[in-house]
Amino acid sequence: MTNVTSQEPDDRDTAAPGSAAAGQSQAPADPPAPLAGRIRRSFLASVGSIVFGMEDGTVSIFGLVFGVAASAPDSRAVLLAGGTGAVAAAVSMMAGTFLDVESTNDQAAARLADARARYEADPGQQDQDVRRRLVSAGLSGPEAETVAGIIGEHPETKLKLAAGVDLGTADAARQSPLVQSVWMLLTDLFAAAVPVVPFALFTLTTARLVSLSVTFVLLVLLGVGRSMVGRRRLLPTVAETIGVAAAAAIAGLLVGKLIS
Repeated sequence: MTNVTSQEPDDRDTAAPGSAAAGQSQAPADPPAPLAGRIRRSFLASVGSIVFGMEDGTVSIFGLVFGVAASAPDSRAVLLAGGTGAVAAAVSMMAGTFLDVESTNDQAAARLADARARYEADPGQQDQDVRRRLVSAGLSGPEAETVAGIIGEHPETKLKLAAGVDLGTADAARQSPLVQSVWMLLTDLFAAAVPVVPFALFTLTTARLVSLSVTFVLLVLLGVGRSMVGRRRLLPTVAETIGVAAAAAIAGLLVGKLIS
């Protein structure tokens, strides 16, 4: 009886970790994020490219369309010029965005590597930069010392915080060149198609009026979106967006009149 009683706790102690380990090993993996959620996150991360693409597509092709429409014999000529310009501009902007984001990421990685090499050569400087950044963020000296001690247990976090003393080096948010460029392509192409499509549906005179109307509506919506994203005043932002497009249209008209 004594032996059986003394072994029971040991058996329970042995089984408990095993059960926990088994439970941990059999725990299901986290389900992948829903597609809608991934699209939403990529949209929010690409807001700058989206706004840029919408404005570039609308303004540049709007000016081109009205410049060609000033001297074109029919809608087909405007459609050909506008459609060709819209696709070429969208692909060009996509390529430019991809290279820009990739270069920005490479530059940030290079600067962080330089900071890593510098701090490996002088670890004391890294600690000083961490404390200096914490103090500049509003912490007192003792608070900075305490937080710096905690951060010191996480080398990568410590490196990024210390490197933040150099402007831009600590920006750890790496954007995806592919995601940014795809959003640029889609939004630029959509916005560029708005002033062009009416020339595929109507005669030249009617298409001019329809194109002007739908482009105006798109510009208003784009201005509202810009004001919401940047938390800017609504009316000045909408007026600025429309004004830029109007300037492009006037320039296109003047060139079209001069050439014709």
